[in-house]
Amino acid sequence: MAKREQWGSRAGFILAAIGSAIGLGNIWRFPYTVAKNGGGAFLIAYFIALITAGIPLLILEFGLGHKMRTSAPGIFGRLNTKWQKLGWWQTLIAFAITIYYIAVVGWALRYVIFAFNLSWGSDTASFFNESFLQITSSPFDFGGIRIDALITLFIIWAINYVVLAFGIKGGIEKANKIFMPILLISVVIITVRGLTFEGAAMGLDYLFKPDFSKILDGRVWVAAYGQIFYSLSICFGIMLAYSSYLPKKSDIVNNAFITAFGNCSFSLLSGICVFSILGNMAFNSGKKVAEVAEVGVGLAFKVFPNAINGLPSFNKAFGVLFFLSLFFAGISSSMSIIETTVSAITDKFGIKRIKSLSIICGIGFLFSTIYATGVGLYVLDIVDHFLNNYGVAVAGLIETILIGWFFNLKSIREYVNPISDFSIGNWWELCIKIITPLILGIMIIIKVTEDLRKPYGNYSIQALLIYGVGVIVFTIIVGFVISSFKGSNSFEESMKKGVRNNEF
Repeated sequence: MAKREQWGSRAGFILAAIGSAIGLGNIWRFPYTVAKNGGGAFLIAYFIALITAGIPLLILEFGLGHKMRTSAPGIFGRLNTKWQKLGWWQTLIAFAITIYYIAVVGWALRYVIFAFNLSWGSDTASFFNESFLQITSSPFDFGGIRIDALITLFIIWAINYVVLAFGIKGGIEKANKIFMPILLISVVIITVRGLTFEGAAMGLDYLFKPDFSKILDGRVWVAAYGQIFYSLSICFGIMLAYSSYLPKKSDIVNNAFITAFGNCSFSLLSGICVFSILGNMAFNSGKKVAEVAEVGVGLAFKVFPNAINGLPSFNKAFGVLFFLSLFFAGISSSMSIIETTVSAITDKFGIKRIKSLSIICGIGFLFSTIYATGVGLYVLDIVDHFLNNYGVAVAGLIETILIGWFFNLKSIREYVNPISDFSIGNWWELCIKIITPLILGIMIIIKVTEDLRKPYGNYSIQALLIYGVGVIVFTIIVGFVISSFKGSNSFEESMKKGVRNNEF
């Protein structure tokens, strides 16, 4: 078995892990979630969720990856041969997320170009829906493939391919040492300037003003835990793969804390950035901040271009910086998601990394062409909802139950403590065994109830079944099929060897 590649430095790993965690959702999902769920009061629930779920799961996955030195399927397969299926399901979820995530990164890149001349005009919503995406009338009216969108998809896949082809140390690590500082500097510049605009205080007041009555609302706590799971790249194989490239003498616990707090700090900075600009937009339009705020792609590609139009000065430079930030946040995350699948295929079948990378990027590009058609936004919205609310959540629930209750969890704690700067205690096992699976279970029940009561996004049942449920079922079936294939001799031997006495 070939020697496993390693990160060149601790800083390189942390930058890559933070780069994976920091994604498009930090900029367009986190601020809106805070504002809608009690502002400053929500942050209390958010940081409790970070301590009781986010960091414990990062420690768990960093520890598993570091010890096993393989990808998600190999890790779960060594814990129990039957569990390899879970590893492949998580891997296939990551691959499915990659396919639509690449499309959004492409949109951000196109908007960088648009920002130079504010090409989106005054009616930014119409430009995005009709001129840019050319959205059709229904999720089943494809409307043909747009060549410009197809070329953009190819460019983003190609960028990822080139970076990943250079490997962990020479590709991902070096890229993040460039991308992450640029991302941080861009957001800081936008934030500092945004805070000087008239109305910025209105935006920040809407974002952070605490409504402590909402602390007693269970939905706020579910939203807080949901944001943690959504933003930390946990429970779908990414951190398992990344930590498998760590050198033997690596600080697991501290790395998890640094990654988690680095991601959350950027989320707060993004919130200040976004709502200072939205405050100015509300001030100029005479509306309330709540009336101009929006969640998801609408915030980035409809609301924010409109806000940029109304800025008092240097609005073109602001637009370029904002969409560059989106691009770099997206590309750093997309690299990590693709690496999850590449690592799994390479480890399972013992083929060269460049071959598995070529297979994944080739298949991924073919599937992603649906986002170059008129149904792209419909499909993205539905697939994203189902993968994040059911795929990642259910996979995470199964992961915590299996490892927390059917494996000697204490042995993992005893493994990470001696090699870390500081130790974790019994609280960590309590979080993995009780708190995290309980919250995940509640989240899933609430989402199922909501979707049964009212179809998501008012889409037809047929569209939700084909694009939403269909993707979930597809990832499960393909995961089961791949897990049934015989792997390389070294992979199969590692599965047979497993772990002794149900512990490390």
